[in-house]
Amino acid sequence: MRLRAYLLMLFVVAVWGSTFVLIKGALRDATPAAFNLARMTLAFAVLAVVYRGAWRGMRGRHVAAGALVGLCLAAGYQFQTIGLARTTPSKSAFITGMVVVLVPLLSAIPGVRPPDARAVRWNALVGAALAFVGIVLLTAPTGSGASGVAGLLPDFSTINAGDVLTFGCAVSFAFHCIALSHTSPRIDFRRLALLQVGFCAMFMAVSLPLLERPQVAWTSRLLTALAVAAVLATAAAFSIQSWAQSILPSTHTALLLTMEPVFAWLTAFLVMGERLGLRPGIGAGMILTGIAITELVPQAHVPTAHEA
Repeated sequence: MRLRAYLLMLFVVAVWGSTFVLIKGALRDATPAAFNLARMTLAFAVLAVVYRGAWRGMRGRHVAAGALVGLCLAAGYQFQTIGLARTTPSKSAFITGMVVVLVPLLSAIPGVRPPDARAVRWNALVGAALAFVGIVLLTAPTGSGASGVAGLLPDFSTINAGDVLTFGCAVSFAFHCIALSHTSPRIDFRRLALLQVGFCAMFMAVSLPLLERPQVAWTSRLLTALAVAAVLATAAAFSIQSWAQSILPSTHTALLLTMEPVFAWLTAFLVMGERLGLRPGIGAGMILTGIAITELVPQAHVPTAHEA
């Protein structure tokens, strides 16, 4: 049973990593918010059929919890997909991976930390520092034309809007993880999955006219990306992860999740020929190191919904 859980979680992480490249291509045929709305609507339809029994016994507290978690999930996906349209799949994946570092840091805020969460420890602070330096190396090359120490300093003017939006995605997904820590112990995972994806789709529909003028060209590339993102990377992945985390230790699951940006980079390299270069490559390695150090000591929260 454990081996099956490990293999299925590794499959989920590989799917999440590969979707960065898949969705990057699909954004040639659809604007980001329109793609997200179609993805979540399809995922909700699938979950509504698979978990149709979860509608029975629905209470107001369940709906309120689903709305809170769905709001955080919608914000994370909107930031991520709009940012992905403006940056590379590899950079998007590595910055999104910082959610593992942000969760324990945000949990230190009074009123945010769930009752059973542990205080912030040394490894979270070290991991956050390494990940921050890694993001600087990944997104901001050294200044050109300057000499001496000034030539070694990063040129922050080269950080693009996509990088900043993707960091907003990491923050939103961190709050999503914390919100799940507050709500999931009291609500069946099927009901919570159904409600959060449904409210996520609703919030995306409301925000769509505020974010963009939607455009969609129904190509085979777009339909394939929607099918993979909605059915495999959302509906199936949420269900598999909820089941696997009931069997595997949380630290093992978290360390498996650190492989997501690695799968994203491998897919970008194989499909798009994307290369990070020495400096951004070191930055990506430092982000992974920071994530691993943060999760080597068990934490109370295991991130969910990292996928693109």
